[in-house]
Amino acid sequence: MTPIINSQLPEFKVQAYHNGEFKTVSSEDVKGKWAIFFFYPADFTFVCPTELVDLAEKYEHLKSLGVEVYSVSTDSHFVHKAWHDASESIRKISYPMLADPTGVISRGFGVMIEDAGMAYRGTFVVDPEGKIKIAEIQDNSIGRNADELVRKVEAAQFVATHDGEVCPAKWKQGAETLKPSIDLVGKI
Repeated sequence: MTPIINSQLPEFKVQAYHNGEFKTVSSEDVKGKWAIFFFYPADFTFVCPTELVDLAEKYEHLKSLGVEVYSVSTDSHFVHKAWHDASESIRKISYPMLADPTGVISRGFGVMIEDAGMAYRGTFVVDPEGKIKIAEIQDNSIGRNADELVRKVEAAQFVATHDGEVCPAKWKQGAETLKPSIDLVGKI
């Protein structure tokens, strides 16, 4: 398996449902800002709405950090709209819902389940240069936690702007970081 960390965002151009409209979103639109790609198996399912709403509740905070969120499934943009219209939970979503019916984005991030035609639950954080800085893929029966994702985004942004510093386990914004050096070897 080829490592995905620090690889370039895959190229794509797809339709999206966003704020009551259909829009085209491409990999070019993502460059120059931080982004989260949040893959899920399918609309009108069970765990997916709980995760998407959890992330929607963190969206304003993420935007304040300069991060755009893109949810992605292999459903069409028409199905995204129908789900948004039909579900009280999904109506809370104000980030773009990308449609990936051909699987171009899912394959590009390595989360496509070919025989099922859907994606694994994959979460990817992309920096403004288009490099993937965080990658997490899990089985579709296990839901994710938006609080932990926000913490990871804040850590990625911190180390991107603080050369020579690293964030230890459970690091939160404002907490102490580490400056790796020979003096720390064996003392942590």
